[in-house]
Amino acid sequence: MKNMYDCIVVGGGHAGCEAAHIAAQMGKKTLLVTGNIKNIADMPCNPSIGGTAKGIIVREVDALGGLMGKIADISHLQIKMLNNSKGPAVRSLRAQADKITYPENMRKALQNTPNLTIKEAMIEDLVVENQTVKGVVTAEGEKILSQTVILTTGTYLKGNILIGSENTPGGPHGEARSNHLSDKLKEYGLKIMRLKTGTPQRIKKDSIDFSVLHEEKGDNKLWKFSFDTDYAYKIEDQQSCYLVYTNAKTHQIIRDNLKKSAMYGGYATGIGPRYCPSIEDKIVRFADKERHQLFLEPESIYYDDWYLQGFSTSMPRDVQELMVHSLKGLEHAEITKYAYAIEYDAIDPLQVMPSLENKVLTNLFTAGQINGTSGYEEAAGQGIMAGINAVLKINGQKPLVLKRSDAYIGVLIDDLVTKGTAEPYRMLTSRAEFRLLLRSDNADLRLREYAHQVGSITEEQYQNYLTKKSQIEETITYLKTNHLKMTSAVKEIFNQNNWEIPKSSLTFYELLKRPNITLAALEQFLTLDLPEEIKEQVEIEIKYEGYIQKAFKEVDKLLRLEAKEIPEDIDYGKVQNLASEARQKLAKIRPKTIAQATRISGVNPVDISVLSVYLKKEYNK
Repeated sequence: MKNMYDCIVVGGGHAGCEAAHIAAQMGKKTLLVTGNIKNIADMPCNPSIGGTAKGIIVREVDALGGLMGKIADISHLQIKMLNNSKGPAVRSLRAQADKITYPENMRKALQNTPNLTIKEAMIEDLVVENQTVKGVVTAEGEKILSQTVILTTGTYLKGNILIGSENTPGGPHGEARSNHLSDKLKEYGLKIMRLKTGTPQRIKKDSIDFSVLHEEKGDNKLWKFSFDTDYAYKIEDQQSCYLVYTNAKTHQIIRDNLKKSAMYGGYATGIGPRYCPSIEDKIVRFADKERHQLFLEPESIYYDDWYLQGFSTSMPRDVQELMVHSLKGLEHAEITKYAYAIEYDAIDPLQVMPSLENKVLTNLFTAGQINGTSGYEEAAGQGIMAGINAVLKINGQKPLVLKRSDAYIGVLIDDLVTKGTAEPYRMLTSRAEFRLLLRSDNADLRLREYAHQVGSITEEQYQNYLTKKSQIEETITYLKTNHLKMTSAVKEIFNQNNWEIPKSSLTFYELLKRPNITLAALEQFLTLDLPEEIKEQVEIEIKYEGYIQKAFKEVDKLLRLEAKEIPEDIDYGKVQNLASEARQKLAKIRPKTIAQATRISGVNPVDISVLSVYLKKEYNK
């Protein structure tokens, strides 16, 4: 059977964009199929890219050769480094994206990508032979063949819009949904679960009293997500956001009408995200809180809708009016779009391998909300990995599986395929045990080598990375081998800054290890003609050296466990003395390594010891 394409990507959201782009960039004939080309890279919810932990994922996508960071850099209205006053492990970029410009720029980038074709159609079935996917089938019955298929269907699988007791079939913006694909997946042996997410109201700008609200400006410093672009914006042209707070009246309105919401009135069947709850859920779960923080954020410079971040709800429209008008500055607000919840079908991620290929259907990859995640960034991270691994599968090469110590993307995928999820999964810094290593500033240093090995970045990108790496190493060596002589003039500067004066001359490296001395401060004693990003890397590497080395020791322990592979044909029924729960979980998830087995809920250290002894005895592993 002759294949028309190497890779078909179904869905033009953030996962689909990255999957299609990277597969085509790696030289494969790729087809992106989407229900509406105008909705490519659409932002049906939050008009932002990045955020806590999420911004690090965006930089990782960029390091691997992806688009999200590059498009965000040329499409934002405001950008900030979150947690900039805290340690480097929790710093993360967040950009307020223009909801018109971002999709337009992404669409142009895809249309200009060689090897990539974009087709408008709704996919309702797969071409499957002997549990192997051979292509897709459109709603009109057209069969399109391919060596691999990547499903990035977002919230379109049997999507239902919920506003109070109203239940309207459809995807975001009332777009047509996929009515049959999830049923077909179920027939092929995939487990389907029902999830829910939501979005808040949009408010007309002229109806907001900004004078009584707290203004939040963008940073007074140039930031960028991408390691490859030199795009510079005008700091003074950034759009402001505004802080809003709920109050006792808001809370009382919600309590009085709780049963009218889709969630509490029994109209919703899907499970919503724990870490991005609706406002009514917040009021119920955190009843002791007197107020909740909200943000008013501009959606675009091309129209006047403002996004009321944090006020997601599925209340009826009349109740939403009362809720919004109870907020300070929004007493006379005009709602241009009411909040709603949306339910959709997703698959059980425990049926997905670490490569994001399906365990049940060969050559089928999945990425994004279909795997049980929430968020544009989590989707993009999975999308680029699915695209890379689809190409590697076609080439007969081993998949690229990022470890938990490599990237937040590695943590995300490992959590999904090892622990599963019963609710939309959101990436948090607390989920990453090696977060000091997985920083925003070093995503390229962590991942560009992998990207070069699999061919997802250009030779120019790789050479730029090598130059940067060399500059960092040379600068650290320079600081280690050059001393600051403690002359009377130098001592006077130390006194003026209240720095402890060393008894003898120290290297700049030793001085930089002192908590109150920065590299910028030391530059009055030496000349470093280097980009800011190089200086940042050098300072972090030196100041946090002890903590970083400790983290790497923990990584070494993990790597030793990762090296202990578990044979695919193992029969856990033959492993004596395993607890029954551990036996069931291991047989269901079928971990690839001992390290992965340790992270399965219900598998205890004693079970790991029993399994290790069995592997050594039966497989000499």
